[in-house]
Amino acid sequence: MGLATVPSHVTTLLCGLLAFYVLGIITAYAKLRQFRGPRWTGISNWPHSLAMLSGRCHEWYAEVSNKHGPIARVAPGVLITSSPEVWMHVNNKPGYKRSDWYYNATRIEYRRDNVFSQTDNAKHERRRKQMAPGYSGRENKNLESSVDERLHDFLTLIRAKYLSTPQQIVPMDLAKKVQYFTLDVISTVGLGKGFGMLQADHDVDHYLQSSEEGLAIGNTALALGFSWLAQAPIIGRFIAPSPGDSNGFGKMIAACFRLVDARAADPDAAHTHADMLASFMRHGLAGDELRSEALEQIIAGSDTTAGAIRGTLLHLMTNPRVYAKLQREIDDAVRSGHAERGGGLVTAAQAKQLPYLQAVIRESLRVWPSVTNIFPRDVPPGGDSVVVDGESVFLPGGVCIGYSAYAMHHSEKIYGSDAKAFRPERWIEESDPEKLAAMIRTNDLVFGHGKFQCLGKPVAQIEIGKTVFELLRNFDLALLRPTRPWDARNYLGLFAISDMWVQVMERGPTGTED
Repeated sequence: MGLATVPSHVTTLLCGLLAFYVLGIITAYAKLRQFRGPRWTGISNWPHSLAMLSGRCHEWYAEVSNKHGPIARVAPGVLITSSPEVWMHVNNKPGYKRSDWYYNATRIEYRRDNVFSQTDNAKHERRRKQMAPGYSGRENKNLESSVDERLHDFLTLIRAKYLSTPQQIVPMDLAKKVQYFTLDVISTVGLGKGFGMLQADHDVDHYLQSSEEGLAIGNTALALGFSWLAQAPIIGRFIAPSPGDSNGFGKMIAACFRLVDARAADPDAAHTHADMLASFMRHGLAGDELRSEALEQIIAGSDTTAGAIRGTLLHLMTNPRVYAKLQREIDDAVRSGHAERGGGLVTAAQAKQLPYLQAVIRESLRVWPSVTNIFPRDVPPGGDSVVVDGESVFLPGGVCIGYSAYAMHHSEKIYGSDAKAFRPERWIEESDPEKLAAMIRTNDLVFGHGKFQCLGKPVAQIEIGKTVFELLRNFDLALLRPTRPWDARNYLGLFAISDMWVQVMERGPTGTED
């Protein structure tokens, strides 16, 4: 059938729609014409989509920033910045908000937001105030002791099943065991009941598998532009995860909701328990809101902290000089009484007083940020001016700007010519107070900034410091496959890490001798 047989009004409509589409592309391109970016990113989302599908979009963002400058274009209407000053400005200034196109895709449930996915600034601020006391530990006096219980489980599991000797190597997937640990910790401090993964030494009820499947599906849907379907009226109910699903996030939702509902059914639970869930209840969370926030803390709280611990251990194992130096500091702290001995675990306060340990953690989070997606913010409708390298740059309204974590935290301008190298000494030996302050301000951005700072930061810092200290105090760790230390894929900014095979040998009494 030729065009001659198509009714004239249909032809007119089709031509009008095509003209409207082309006009939209031209308008989007013109709005950001002053910003450079990879070919086609001014008129097409596909370069950005392919980067997300690769599982390594954080590296692509860094390449774009390094080639095209501190503010660059990655898609029509989408910018990224590698400037810490610009990113802090964006997160501090009223008028910016989280971008719906990304954060709606991070919803776990159908049309229901949690504190991470919420894009309405007022609602987000109210929810943060309700949840902050529980995360900070002010209302959870058992926070550190709960972490200690799970850390004891971790050490016990290693000694029971995974100790190697010169006569026999027993492979252990450190990526999986660390994830068991962080899931057990967050379920204990969050819900008052651990999942029991370390004691069982397997993925109980497939929580870990469900989380990774859900993140992979969500990442693919966002990259291909289909994520809106999961939130669409009617049809979304059949696509979005639900407690009735047999895989993906649905299984985790069902398990988490069972624990929350059991607690909520007890009228005295808010006052007889001392965990995050009880704190949330005391501050007004109930029903669906309580379920949603409990679920979000399990998924986000375990993945991000596990990524940080695994990244720290990988960089220690691949840098023998740093490994040995940190072990000496740990042994000296035990000998001198500045850390617990006789079977006790180092306290969080003691770990914070060890300068090289803290430098190692900072450096690891810098070289391998455990959360690395764009996290875009909508520019206020009237636009905004930001300062880049001493010059004012106008960001037009109707676009969004995100952050390039790898480019920012590997910046030679901020960290020196060896910025891509793992060198913890940079945090101790820097003699210029202003430069050190700038380094610290930038490094702190791995936990977010201002009203968007990660609520779980205090819990994560306790876990990372204590875990790294105790593993190096008790064991010698070595990679079994140094040419391929792990498999790491970026899904929605979180890393799914697997196959991190190591050998673990018991240390002698070095750390406890007088």
